[in-house]
This record gives sequence, structure tokens and C-alpha cells, in this order.
Amino acid sequence: MTSSKLVIALTKGRILKETLPLFKEAGIVPNEDISKSRKLLFDTNMENVNLMVIRGSDVPTYVEFGSADIGVTGKDLILEYGCDGFYEPLDLRIAKCRLMTAVSRDNKNFSERITVATKFPNIAKKYFAAQGKQIELIKLNGALELAPSLGLADIIVDIVDSGKTLQANGLEAKELIADISSRVIVNKASMKIKNTIISGILNKLKAAVRSS
Repeated sequence: MTSSKLVIALTKGRILKETLPLFKEAGIVPNEDISKSRKLLFDTNMENVNLMVIRGSDVPTYVEFGSADIGVTGKDLILEYGCDGFYEPLDLRIAKCRLMTAVSRDNKNFSERITVATKFPNIAKKYFAAQGKQIELIKLNGALELAPSLGLADIIVDIVDSGKTLQANGLEAKELIADISSRVIVNKASMKIKNTIISGILNKLKAAVRSS
């Protein structure tokens, strides 16, 4: 990325609501109310800094390829995408949850080759491969909790917050794969070319995280 502007890609939704106060404390504030706009790119009180608001699953791509210099997204999406294309210098300690396996309370006797439904196929492959287990993967983008009861899968791999949704659908969380929170990622070339401004922002965000 050759632009003199610094572009920060933020994740829309719940993470955005928790991210903006940290950025405000770090001295970066959008010039308009993001929640009331359909725009994706916003000017800020800093003339050389723009905020981009996109889906969390797209943040790693924008950062790796330099369309954004900095990004904020969940650790689950970073693990799924792969961590080699950018730096991950800071845990914002917001939007905390767990990535776990879950099974039906009524059926825990699986065949040698188990079926796993998830929206995180790369994470699931690595996790079960490390355990020496053969699995058949089914990619789902939603309604994962229905898969075991309808016979589609033996196990699901999903984000667990309170666990109430699992319980309501006859499931129970079993094995922890990773603790999840929102992280700051930085484009590798940007870290070299725009080191002064990026390091300054990271230091202010670290202070904001500590104070919160």
C-alpha cells in the first residue's frame, strides 16, 4: 500500500461497539456516527487516518494484501485465515468467548470416523489431526446447533459465549480449542513504511486496554 493515508479496518457489529471506545481513548474518533451511516470508509479527527468498517472475516484479507494497514478482528477468524500474512501485536481483550467442540447430550458414542460441522474448517482440520482423529467435515455458516439432533454431524466446532444456546438445543460444550478475543493485526510492509504512526497508535491502544 503506497497511500500516505493510514487505513484501519474494523469489524462491524458487536466488536465495533467495543472497539470504538478504545480507539477514542487512543485519540482516534470518526467524524460521523458510524452506526447511522451506510458508508464503509470514514474520515477521522486525524487527517491522515481513515476507518474502514467491514465483515470480520474480510479483515485479514484486507490487511494481508495492504488495502488496510491495521485491522481489528476476532482470534477465531485469524486462526481460520492463517497468521502468516500479517503481524498480530495486540490483544484488545474485548468480545471474549471460547472456540469449543460440542456434542449432543444424548449421543456420545461415535464411530471411528466422526462427522464435524463447523464454519471453521481449517481450525477443525488442524485440531482433530493433532489428535490423530479422522473426520468428515461439513461446512455450515449458521444453525450449527441443529446438526447433531438432525443427524447431520456428530460434533460441532463453534464459538461459545454463555453456552445457553447449546443447552437449549440439547448440546453440551466439551473440549476447548482456543480462547477468543479481538486482536489488532498489522500489514507487514506497512509496519516498516509507516512504523512511526503505527507504533504510536499501538502504544496508545495498549494503554487504553490497560486502563480498561
